[in-house]
Order: sequence, then structure tokens, then C-alpha cells
Amino acid sequence: REALWAYGLISPWIIGFLSFQFGPMLSSIFYSFTSYNIIMPWRWIGLSNYAEMASDRLVWQSLKVTSIYSVGSVTLNMVASMFVAMVLNRNIKGLSWFRTLYYLPSVISGVSVSMLFMYIFNPEFGILNYLLWHLFHIQGPAWIYSEVWAIPSFVLMGLWGIGGGIIIYLAGLQGIPTELYEAAEIDGAGGWKQFLHITLPMMSPVIYFQLIMGIIGSFQVFTQAYVMTQGGPHYATWFYVLYLYYNAFRDFRMGYASAQAWVLFILLVSLTILVTRTASSWVHYEESVN
Repeated sequence: REALWAYGLISPWIIGFLSFQFGPMLSSIFYSFTSYNIIMPWRWIGLSNYAEMASDRLVWQSLKVTSIYSVGSVTLNMVASMFVAMVLNRNIKGLSWFRTLYYLPSVISGVSVSMLFMYIFNPEFGILNYLLWHLFHIQGPAWIYSEVWAIPSFVLMGLWGIGGGIIIYLAGLQGIPTELYEAAEIDGAGGWKQFLHITLPMMSPVIYFQLIMGIIGSFQVFTQAYVMTQGGPHYATWFYVLYLYYNAFRDFRMGYASAQAWVLFILLVSLTILVTRTASSWVHYEESVN
């Protein structure tokens, strides 16, 4: 009966996937072995698209940029959302309002957020450099207009949308039995030891989930780069999906873009398997926590 309820609840997603996504996915596999520009009929070229990718310097640049962003973004977002969730897990006045305020930014459109941060990061009249100078007398960098600071700017911008992660961490924190903390206090364990030996082990399944979802999400960055920098300056924000989009909808190289999409799929599956293989050494479920 539980299984039937489960399939019933996820049936809208399954129907939508089979109706609108499964067919295009199969088509993209086929087109990845062809030369196809939408206007002219497709032409079978075998593995030529994949061979071209191996020698395409822009593919390697996009993988480099995306990987650097992924490491910085996933790390910072996980630490920040975990910290905020722990603060919001305390019994403080106006807690429901704070939870709502932290979550609200994550539901705003990506284009709107990108336009907002274009003004925030503007080196001449942006509010961030204004605050750095007037509060700390620090001359701010050029942010998204600088090759060095472009990726850190996108990483910092990612903090805007940590509301979803905060909610998930908060749910995990509220599921930890308070008896564990009470027993630790009786044994003389301080806050730091409680965090290391109770909070982290009990939260490890949530951290594991957030890590996988964060990696997948960070490798699909597109909107910010397309709206704010178009891949510049000097390919400093040349993200993988942005290059894929340009090949598909600017240059109409649908076959090559389809090959890129499947390489990304294989890469994400490989990273997910790698994280899953290591999970047994650091993910602890409730029944295994002593």
C-alpha cells in the first residue's frame, strides 16, 4: 500500500518526464552522432563530434571554469546554509519570520537576481564597493569585470539562494533527538564536541544529499553567466552549459551540442558514483550511531 501511494504521488513527475523529456533525451543521443543544424537534414558522422570535443580548447576551458566554480560554490553554500540552519534551529524571538526571510530569495527568478547583482558588483557605482570603501576604507575589485574576481563573484552570488538548503538542513537538525545532547552535557561535552560527535554524524545523510545535489546544480550554471558576462571577460566565466547553449542556439550545431550534453551527463553520473562510493566511510544513519 505504501508503494502504491508513493508511485501515485510521484506520478505527475513520471508522466511529465515521459511526455516531455524522455523523447528529447533519446533524440539527443541520436543527434550526437550527426551533423545537424536544424535547417538542413542531419548527416551521420559517427563519433566525430566527440573526437572534436577532445581537441576543443573551449570545451576544456569550460570544464576548468565550471569545476573551479563547483568546488567553491558547493563548499561555501553547504557551510553557510548549515550555519544559518543551526542559528535558526534555536528558540529565538521571531524565528518564523527569520526562516521566511532567509528562504524568500531562493524563489526569485534567476534573471532578476542576475540583473540585481550586476548593479551590486558594478565597480564604479555598485553598492558592494561603496560599502567596502565607506565602512572599511577598502578599494573593492572589479568583480565580474575582472578575470581574477569573476568566478569568486559568482560563488558569492550563490549565497543569495541558500534558502532551500537551509530548509533541508533545518529539517534534519530538528530530527536529531534532544536526548543525545542532554546526555552529552551530563558527560561534560561542550558545544564544539557536541557538534563534532552528535550533529555532524546525525546530519551526514542530509550533507550527503546536499553534496550530490550541489554538484549537479553547480555544473549546470547558465543564467548568471548568460545574463551578466556572456562568458567573459576573456572566457573567465565560460561555463560548460553556456558553451553548450551557444553551440546549439547561436551557431546551430545541434549535433555537437547534443554530444556536449551527453558528456556532461556521463561526467555528473561519474561524480555521483564517486561520492556514493565514499559515502560508507562518512555517512552515518541513525541506527548506526552509538
